[in-house]
Amino acid sequence: MIQSEKDIQDSEIRIIGNTDVSAPQSRLRFWGWIVLGIALLCFLVGLLLAITADRKADRSKVETYFDPQPVAIVPENSIKHRLGREIDSLARGFCEVRDTMINDIPLRIYIPHNADMFLFVGEMDKSDTTIVFAAQAADIRRDNHEIVGAFVLRGEPLAWGLSKKGYCAIIDGRITIGVADNSPLFEEATEKGGYFFRQYPLVDNGVLCENEPKNKSIRRALCDRNGEIMMVDCSSPESFHDFAQALVDLGVTNAIYLVGSTSYGWAIDDRDVRVEFGVENRHLPKNASYVVWRKK
Repeated sequence: MIQSEKDIQDSEIRIIGNTDVSAPQSRLRFWGWIVLGIALLCFLVGLLLAITADRKADRSKVETYFDPQPVAIVPENSIKHRLGREIDSLARGFCEVRDTMINDIPLRIYIPHNADMFLFVGEMDKSDTTIVFAAQAADIRRDNHEIVGAFVLRGEPLAWGLSKKGYCAIIDGRITIGVADNSPLFEEATEKGGYFFRQYPLVDNGVLCENEPKNKSIRRALCDRNGEIMMVDCSSPESFHDFAQALVDLGVTNAIYLVGSTSYGWAIDDRDVRVEFGVENRHLPKNASYVVWRKK
């Protein structure tokens, strides 16, 4: 049977309408591009976070003058005072020296009495009889011998930067030890003629702080134990983790690191006996800094 032209056109229209699949394919391609775009965005965000983390990590990996830290030589006559020895609390300006053992780690504790704390930069004078305790404070860069991290000396900023999150501030005779990315105490020390420096954090409100260096060495710390300021060092090479854990178990509330290893320092006990630690070095950079207690 012969179809008319009109019939043929109607049939063609019906056939074309029944076999069109372009719309589902377009939707499929649209969602495919959406998924690909989301995946690409996630990749770029992850890459940016990784780069940022690496840059932050690099700030704490600055090679310092005192790295790598060899095992310290402990003088034979330096381990004499034992925990529990009676101390004359009326003595005029001295440093109480005690030895104890925490977690099989031998610790020496230095507690100044009748003395004021300050920071000092340069070569220490051992003949100064007013000093009852001195120990190196901030790290120094190996490449340019500049102080690592923010540092304020009698109101004058000598260095800037975060580098390490631990800090100590001495303002109007008040000593504050803590952990923070940014501390208003830096500006306050500058305004009020105080002192401020940064170091590795060890204990923050009674909680151990982890640090990147994993080697073992003689460690030294500036500690606050419920308002009592003291210095603690270990006589055996220890990791940051084990040393910080010993401080936590000692009851320390907040603590930051002091330069350890063979760095030299001393204390004057209640019998006017000089108790030395580390190895004396007369050729330190001019920016070597110290925490010092002087008789009132």
